[in-house]
Amino acid sequence: MIAPGRARRPGARGAVEEPPSPEELADCPFCEGREDRTPPEVFAIADGDRRPDSPGWQVRVVPNLYPAFQHQEVIVHTPRHARTLAELEDAELPPVAEAWHARLGAAHEAGIEHPLLALNEGRAAGASLAHTHSQLVWLSERPPAIADEAPNLRPDDCALCRLLAGDELEIAVRGSLSLRAAFAGRLPYELLVAPRDHEARPDEEALLGALELLRDGIRRLRGLEGDVALNAWLHAGEHWHFEVLPRLSVLAGLELGAGVFVNWLQPEEAATRLRG
Repeated sequence: MIAPGRARRPGARGAVEEPPSPEELADCPFCEGREDRTPPEVFAIADGDRRPDSPGWQVRVVPNLYPAFQHQEVIVHTPRHARTLAELEDAELPPVAEAWHARLGAAHEAGIEHPLLALNEGRAAGASLAHTHSQLVWLSERPPAIADEAPNLRPDDCALCRLLAGDELEIAVRGSLSLRAAFAGRLPYELLVAPRDHEARPDEEALLGALELLRDGIRRLRGLEGDVALNAWLHAGEHWHFEVLPRLSVLAGLELGAGVFVNWLQPEEAATRLRG
């Protein structure tokens, strides 16, 4: 439901993140040189010879210290203290794409058909640590959100393919990949990254292109709204895509109790603003 007037109600907008504190910078366990503050790594990308759990890495993967599921990994995107994908430099993106692809592959080889790759940025989005990272959860069964959308993404009648055929909501492209405002966004500036070709799973090159568009979209969003919290996740298995949900509104009883999301921004207006 689109209701522009809802943006003016008291407490409607989500909180903007505060700048890093000295304590955050001093205590972050994901920064290079503090490898002993995390569980032993299960995977890393590094230049040259390097002992496990030592400095010299580009991307590092460790078990989640407080997992919700039996197998849950944390993928640390950079050894320096960056808070968001938007801060990553061009050279820092390929190692992240390589790590994502390798760990998704490890899950599939272990018989996990639907691993969930998710990104939480900011306290309001559930990030307990500010240092940019993603989570990979090995789910033994297809999660409800993916199961619910699967019938609409079949190759012979794919709703996402039809949506991607138009360009009125498109913001940026990388080859066959499109960054666009979500057609029926649950919250303001909800974004979608997807290939125009109907592909079930992304390869490493596609993940790198998606990372570039995710970074681009988050940079554009932060240019308009400041350091907002957000969630993003990968859905694969039918027509793969990333969904990005900025936490620019507070979820209340209507959204949580009825499943009716009230968005104060038209998707066409969101696309226009983000293109600028």
